[in-house]
Amino acid sequence: MSQQTLQTNQHFVDWFRTASPYIYMHHGRTFVISFDGDALQHPHFKELIQDIALLNILGIRVIIVYGIRPQIDAELQRRGLESKLVNGRRVTDEKALQCVLSACGEVNLTIQSYLSMGLSNVPISDTKIQVVSGNFVMAKPLGVQDGVDFHYTGEVRKIDSNGITHQLNKDAIVLIPPVGHSPTGEMFNLLAEEVATAVAIELRAAKWVCLHENVGLLDSDEKLVRQLTFIEAQKWLKKALDTNSRNLLENAIKACRNGVERVHLITQKIDGSLLLELFSRDGIGTLISYDPYENTRQASIQDIGGLLELIQPLEQAGALVRRSREKLEMEVDQFTIQERDGMIVACAALYPFSHEKTAELACFAVHEKYRGMRKGDAILAYLELLAENQGLESIFVLTTRTAHWFIERGFVETSPDALPTERQELYNLQRNSKVFIKYLKK
Repeated sequence: MSQQTLQTNQHFVDWFRTASPYIYMHHGRTFVISFDGDALQHPHFKELIQDIALLNILGIRVIIVYGIRPQIDAELQRRGLESKLVNGRRVTDEKALQCVLSACGEVNLTIQSYLSMGLSNVPISDTKIQVVSGNFVMAKPLGVQDGVDFHYTGEVRKIDSNGITHQLNKDAIVLIPPVGHSPTGEMFNLLAEEVATAVAIELRAAKWVCLHENVGLLDSDEKLVRQLTFIEAQKWLKKALDTNSRNLLENAIKACRNGVERVHLITQKIDGSLLLELFSRDGIGTLISYDPYENTRQASIQDIGGLLELIQPLEQAGALVRRSREKLEMEVDQFTIQERDGMIVACAALYPFSHEKTAELACFAVHEKYRGMRKGDAILAYLELLAENQGLESIFVLTTRTAHWFIERGFVETSPDALPTERQELYNLQRNSKVFIKYLKK
């Protein structure tokens, strides 16, 4: 066997080992996957749809919501009609509505035809994938806003969750267009991202994966922001965002606030972006979630191996005091960890001195790959809250390398003489650690 073949085999083994926990974790869960009309114009759109079909075969309950804006524009142009947008929404008169319905039918049939192809070049290529589309969305008119009559432009009124669930229970992919009906039989043009948000909330989806033209959210240095809580995401609304990006972010925040576990903002320009986001630890886009402490918990004896793997490189570098496995096992209840899909990426221990109403923050570590991603901030905030709930008034830390990090988070330098008496006796003069203290809010 050639060296190249061995490398290829090893690459496959490594990939499969990485992906298999996600295959297990995602099985049986409901995902809403949305993309806009521009996605159909990318050369790998067919592959995107086949990737969605693969999710269905892997046991994921899939709902697709698609957009049709460029297709509507093309149909309006073909008919010699003017396209009118106000604040990112189309003014849909009776003639424009006919263009909406025509574009909707065209895109719907294209997606269904790709899903009907099955998966090419795999043993399950003959697997039949059931696709169901229907009137699952009830809508109401947007009405007149700021003097503008939007006619047949509407907003979501109600989602037929029972009807969608019935189809998902039959292992069908549910395909939902950006149009809705009223009880009186009228049709309304809707924003795809608002439909996706409403469906994800009503179905209590585990994920809403939103594919769009951008790579995700970028910070001031043009670097990808990989993870935000919905509270942090709200601060982004103060930034200068274009209308589409603002609307998308507002809906992502709304989804998280209303029970959707995670919203993924990823690009639709990269072939395989959906699989990269769902079956790799770090993904390819921006993840927005509800709970800043969702992956933060108290450590248990089962976490010893992961803790050792995290802290031993820092111990060898002299950044942390060495701890034996036996000591770690004895004190594991004092540790708080943060996980990233089963891997411990940060940890810290809190040792209370109840008589002095203070506690030591120790063994504070963040995996080098995840520094700068606010993992340390999340654990610190969690432990500060824990200390407050225990009736403590302050926390202190001894450090030789990370003084400025703690100063930036409200710690002030103090003397070793200010330590609790019991802790002073254990102070290592050779190590000469600096002591910092932070007083907790009342």
